[in-house]
Amino acid sequence: MAKKKTQNNQEDVNMFAAMQELEKSKGIPVDALLENIKRSIEKACKSNYNNDDVVFNVDIENGIFEVFIRKTVVEEVTDPNREIEQHDALSIDPHADIGEKVKIPINTKKLGRISVQNARSVIRQGIRDKEREITLDEFRKKSKEIVTALVENIDPETGNATIRIGKSIATLPKSEQVGIDELKEGDSVKVYIAEVRENDPTKKKSRGPRAVISRTSSDFVKRLFELEVPEIYDGTVEIMAVAREAGSRTKLAVKSSNPNVDSVGACIGTRGIRVAKIVEELGGEKIDIVEYKEDPAQFIAAALSPASVISVVLNDEETNEWRVTVPDGQLSLAIGNRGQNARLAARLTGCKIDIRPESGFYGDDEEEESIVAEDEETAEETFAPVDEPSDEI
Repeated sequence: MAKKKTQNNQEDVNMFAAMQELEKSKGIPVDALLENIKRSIEKACKSNYNNDDVVFNVDIENGIFEVFIRKTVVEEVTDPNREIEQHDALSIDPHADIGEKVKIPINTKKLGRISVQNARSVIRQGIRDKEREITLDEFRKKSKEIVTALVENIDPETGNATIRIGKSIATLPKSEQVGIDELKEGDSVKVYIAEVRENDPTKKKSRGPRAVISRTSSDFVKRLFELEVPEIYDGTVEIMAVAREAGSRTKLAVKSSNPNVDSVGACIGTRGIRVAKIVEELGGEKIDIVEYKEDPAQFIAAALSPASVISVVLNDEETNEWRVTVPDGQLSLAIGNRGQNARLAARLTGCKIDIRPESGFYGDDEEEESIVAEDEETAEETFAPVDEPSDEI
């Protein structure tokens, strides 16, 4: 008997050691694992004995894990699953009285093969749930922030990247990668945790709570500038608006609260070193940094950089449409490749922009009609970088 007790004790010690190893490797607390094990045993007892009045004696330090089913002491048993006659109860507890409950030790190995399989399934599911909970807690703490991730593998069919952030695994979808990204296994890459979406109970096939990881978000660029520019981090310079077509071009509007600090210059840095680091992180994406203006006309003129602007006039107050006149030789530059410069300027300012040449005549390669750009989600396309004459960074 003593030998059997020693053997069981050693098995318990091994079980606790395995749980402690899981805690170290996956960050799942031993207490959480124990709760899952207890629930699985309760379920097995309910299935085998029709009795889930189960109590446990757990002593991790001494390697003890004991399971008991409680039964009520009675004079005559009518429900053997939940009752025990007094003379039998006295052999377990010499002080057992009628109406009291006694704890009857059970051997978990005798719960049956199916019950054990169910228990294992419950434990595995509990571990997965806890892993997911730990991962989501980690992501919630870093929500709206940039983190450095390790690329573990790339799906050759979808292009989705599996990345490791700390101890957590996440997916960076191809749709959230910058078009010019060429991620490889083993690469370190900065990503933006855009949000953590909770499970939607209204959807039958809901994927459960998950983190949205991105490199295409406009907020990704905003956070990069906050990390790189001390004046933004301390609040001296504020990013007022961002418009982006990931992989191609970004426009950034900034304002300084200190008249002695040049907001645009602070973002560019000495010899362009600050913005150059961000451009490098974005794989060569072009970045226009302009000074934010309270006056819409001045802001629109700045937003159309690198093109020069002759005049900006409110054309339709109801639709917030503004007519912009540019030198004839600057029309293509103001509009940009496939309308990109005008489109980004419209998103940055929140205005409709009608661009016209000074002479009123369009070149041979331009349509003879006004070019109107507006801030519409439907216009959000991504184009490959193009070479065009400009003085942008």
